[in-house]
Amino acid sequence: MGGIVIALIKDLLDENIKKYGEYSFIYYGDQTYSNLDALKHANQIACSLKKLGIEQGDRVLVCMPNCPEVLFSYQGITRAGAIIVPVMYLLHAHEIEYIIKASRAKAVITSSEILPKIKESVQLINDKPFILVSGHCEDSDAIYLKELMEQSEENESPVIEELTENDPAVILFTSGTTGKPKGVILTHKNLYSNAAASLASNTNPDRITTIGVLPLAHVFGLTVSNVLYLRGSSIVVFSKFDSEKVFAAIETYKVPYFSVVPAMVYAMLHHPNADKYDLSSLEKLGSGSAALPDAVRLAFKEKFNVEVYDGYGLSEASPAVSGYRDGMPYKKGSVGMPIEGVEIRIVDVNDREVPVGEVGELIVRGDNVTPGYFENEQETARVLKNGWLYTGDMAKVDEEGYLYIVDRKKDLIIRGGFNIYPRDIEELLSAHPAVLETAVIGVPDDRMGEEVLAFVVKKPDINISEQDLIQYCQAHIAKNKSPRNIVFIDSLPRNGVGKILKTRLRDYNAAGQPSNR
Repeated sequence: MGGIVIALIKDLLDENIKKYGEYSFIYYGDQTYSNLDALKHANQIACSLKKLGIEQGDRVLVCMPNCPEVLFSYQGITRAGAIIVPVMYLLHAHEIEYIIKASRAKAVITSSEILPKIKESVQLINDKPFILVSGHCEDSDAIYLKELMEQSEENESPVIEELTENDPAVILFTSGTTGKPKGVILTHKNLYSNAAASLASNTNPDRITTIGVLPLAHVFGLTVSNVLYLRGSSIVVFSKFDSEKVFAAIETYKVPYFSVVPAMVYAMLHHPNADKYDLSSLEKLGSGSAALPDAVRLAFKEKFNVEVYDGYGLSEASPAVSGYRDGMPYKKGSVGMPIEGVEIRIVDVNDREVPVGEVGELIVRGDNVTPGYFENEQETARVLKNGWLYTGDMAKVDEEGYLYIVDRKKDLIIRGGFNIYPRDIEELLSAHPAVLETAVIGVPDDRMGEEVLAFVVKKPDINISEQDLIQYCQAHIAKNKSPRNIVFIDSLPRNGVGKILKTRLRDYNAAGQPSNR
């Protein structure tokens, strides 16, 4: 693969220290951790897991807001020979429960503020996982991680059997069209090769300080952390996005580049105090998860003299597929070109490659592509064919090889960088006694990229308000997945065979009023 030597994720930190020596690695609030501190804590976590009986190949969930302990835990889990299962802490307890059961996790590493949700999620699980809490904990149902870590001997490291590059390093559960999340298996080769290829697209060899504001529990957060080790860079970690704190970090640490989602670009653009900070070090932003409106991109460049580049990826590709290399001219609407070691094709329904400029399904091949879904042969066979990953995204390429994502299959909604599948919400709403039928779509939103809009046909003679149904949704799924608006209509538009015509519903705006298009 283009000269990239594959290594194990568990070795990244050791390689980093060997190559770059000790340096300030993580900045978090008023705390600073060196790469040697990270190694110490990672080994302590690995030894702690081993003492609890965690064996090679066991799954360990990490579920907490961005903090240094997330990075320490990732390295610690791999050093114990176990498999990382990153989980967004914003998920509802019922959703976390499903992932714990599906992965058969032996342990959960969390923080004190998320502990109540984790305890709720394991209530009905017979073979309960160990719950390790990073913050201070006096709960009898959980283990105070710091106390367990302190039991490790100085410089103690766990002994594990030999891992190979094809062994699973991560299982990332992502929403499925059936309403049940699928566990994407990512091997050491998948993650290492993708991080190395992403780094190779940057011709600037300088070690930098970047900002970690995207969720580290997301596959892109994993790649960002792996790139840090390879490049010898540092990171300012934020548990949540705050424009002014990000501005201050750019000024303090002379940050040249970091990754965002469109909602963050919008927030920074419209923040009233942006002019109070020296942002002259900032050269570019990388934006992903959803298309950034061109008007926002142009306004951001005009205000900050900073270009925002779109990229494309998906969990099954570890995640980066395409992006902009240094010095590569920007093209409106394009997500750049495939990164090193990644091949793409645009095919029709008969798997024939379509001509340049024509739209078809994007398929991907490379060392970054998942070997499949955890204990789900049916879904694996559906998306992996003859070594190619069928992304389900409709795309085209131009004469120069630039890639354009035209549409997303299966009506995926991306709100503020998070994937939302309408069917999950439709099934939930349909279970309400007042709902006869429902359909959920995404509508454009300048700030969040998309918002969730639900159409509901009420059962006769039953009164229910929009707010009642929104609260009902928020009681069962994560708030960020719940509909922002609900529109009551007499009937859903259908075609001749009874299929709901969501294209008609998209003629409504976010407030549920007919648009002028």
